[in-house]
Amino acid sequence: MLIKFLLFIIIFSVIVIFHEGGHCVIGKMSGIGVKEFSIGLGPTLFGIRRGETLYSVKLLPFGGITIFEGIDPDEEDSEKSFRKASVGARFATVLAGPLMNFVLAFLLSLIVIGSIGYDLPVLHSVLEGYPAEEAGLQGGDRIVSINNKKIVIYRDITLWTMFNEGKRADVVYERDGELYSTSITPRYSTEDQRFLFGFRGPDAYTKGNPLQVIRYSLTEVRYWVEMTVKSLLMMFSGRFSVNDLSGPVGVAEVVGDVYESSRESGVFYVWMNMLSLVILLSADLGVMNLLPIPALDGGKLVMIIFEGITGKKPSEKVEGIINLIGASFIMVLMCYVMFNDIHRLFSH
Repeated sequence: MLIKFLLFIIIFSVIVIFHEGGHCVIGKMSGIGVKEFSIGLGPTLFGIRRGETLYSVKLLPFGGITIFEGIDPDEEDSEKSFRKASVGARFATVLAGPLMNFVLAFLLSLIVIGSIGYDLPVLHSVLEGYPAEEAGLQGGDRIVSINNKKIVIYRDITLWTMFNEGKRADVVYERDGELYSTSITPRYSTEDQRFLFGFRGPDAYTKGNPLQVIRYSLTEVRYWVEMTVKSLLMMFSGRFSVNDLSGPVGVAEVVGDVYESSRESGVFYVWMNMLSLVILLSADLGVMNLLPIPALDGGKLVMIIFEGITGKKPSEKVEGIINLIGASFIMVLMCYVMFNDIHRLFSH
């Protein structure tokens, strides 16, 4: 339990350091004063002051915060006030947080893809009696596209079936250097409880040269961003619900599960699976923070863009009310999600 807890703290802290570090570094480079850079929330455990900035660690290991000069409407403006900074400086400072989450996901992908390789969309075998066999597919075929969507890694196929369920798919595949096309409608498997084309992916990952590692690392980040965006769209359309979301408690449980399932295979696989989990979580956090919800980075960016287009800054009162509504919504959602996480944890 101690190892699982420490892994969770390390993972969350790394993601937060990159996110808040993006805000902090770009803010400082833009001439904006940073009063405090903290990891965690709640009461301060300890802190070190360097120049104008207090670098602190707080009690609750859930998130972090960068406090800029002039961010408080009751605070007097200084030359380094966030409010007095140009539209471009404020936009770059706010955007830097989510962007650094994508940078972190890419850097870790370089390690994972460089170590274990990538999953090419080459079929290992075709299941007897399933639509893929009926359509004439064979082991060794490489899936090129589905409904004009380019397939780069095998998980792109899984992603397509996950979000399109039983829809008919126009599949282009390569065999012996020649391209062929066919139509396949996935069939629901009661055993797997999902729709399947009826083929198996590669039984081993492919390792490539440095340029291929960079390319497939970018693909890895794209895959998780796409997964997050499509999951959100399904939630907004009613196909997923808020009950499917997980908060820190749920993430901690996942960290524990990944550790348990990996440790028998050795330290290397624990290391690789933990890095893969950080890639997922970091990309997910980057996308979530870009949502145009007040109090999130995306909501702040919308306000800054509005100011840049109209030349008019929203009144501090209006902006304060909007941010309060957004923060209240997020707090209620977080409490609800955490309650569900705890309920699931103790109902196992």
